[in-house]
Amino acid sequence: MFEKLKEKLGGFKKILGGAIEETEKEAIIVEPAKKEIVTNGEKAASLKQPPRQPEKIGVLGRIKAAVLEQEFIIDENSLKDHLWELEMALLESDVAVPVAEKIVESVRSELVGTRRKIGSDKGEIVGIALRRAISKVISVDSFDFDVFIKNSKKPVTIVFVGVNGTGKTTTIAKMAERFKEQGYSVVIAAGDTFRAGAIEQIEKHAEALGIKIIKHQEGADPAAIIYDAVQYANARHKDIVLADTAGRMHTNINLMDQLKKVCRVNKPDLIIFVDEAVAGNDAVERARLFNSAVPFNGSILTKADADSKGGAAISIAYTTGKPILFLGVGQSYKDLVKFDPDWLLDRLFE
Repeated sequence: MFEKLKEKLGGFKKILGGAIEETEKEAIIVEPAKKEIVTNGEKAASLKQPPRQPEKIGVLGRIKAAVLEQEFIIDENSLKDHLWELEMALLESDVAVPVAEKIVESVRSELVGTRRKIGSDKGEIVGIALRRAISKVISVDSFDFDVFIKNSKKPVTIVFVGVNGTGKTTTIAKMAERFKEQGYSVVIAAGDTFRAGAIEQIEKHAEALGIKIIKHQEGADPAAIIYDAVQYANARHKDIVLADTAGRMHTNINLMDQLKKVCRVNKPDLIIFVDEAVAGNDAVERARLFNSAVPFNGSILTKADADSKGGAAISIAYTTGKPILFLGVGQSYKDLVKFDPDWLLDRLFE
């Protein structure tokens, strides 16, 4: 997962570290020892003191110690070309342009003009700067999904939105399995009445998981179906309503208006955008456009296990201002990982 991005970041740790090391070499100038001026009073006082023991370190040892105590300043010229290469590498890893620029600017401000001890670990310096820069763009919200569910009035209604074919229905099944394991009772609303076979698909998942599904006929009003599911959950004291919706592009005005109606009528507690991690910048742009039309609370990225680049995972949170909640990492119902910024950073910088 994210192997290419990890490889590129590791390479640039070495490149930028080497550039800083060259700056350090230019800064190492060992000054000759200053001649001390001793007053008559100090000289008389020194005669009363016992003679000093000879120093155990030689001249080379004293010079080495003096060098290590010195500092040098990282200048922009030494890093300029390498920072440009870093930006290009991020773009090649499907990191969105504004996000790549933000990361590079953060690395620049972290390094340029700062004073560093001569002899410090250059790779560590760059690694810390890169980690902090990426952390800033993926840590957009302190929203904790599990805490929100636990503290919310039941039933909690969650509507899933996104384009067609990104694994939205399967993700709903994975979420249902996760909620069941946590001890919650779940109802699924088959709100995708537009796509042929969509109701049958989610019905099979519900049967496999032993979960009640609320459905109408194909072509029915999805807002009404989700409303019925919420009423069912209220009457039978269920905890969670997971509502499927038809996949759609933001350019489909009729379906987008339908989605707005779904949210207006049912007032869901959470709206979650689902897309594929492997879609890269396409997923980022779709997330931005969906969020502007129907503001959502967070994202789930499917097929993250097949994503070697990692650009979408880094970019979506920053672009939308909404957190990534989960990553789909396989085909089974249990293959859903709660997203944590440190989890991603550890994989990129281990």
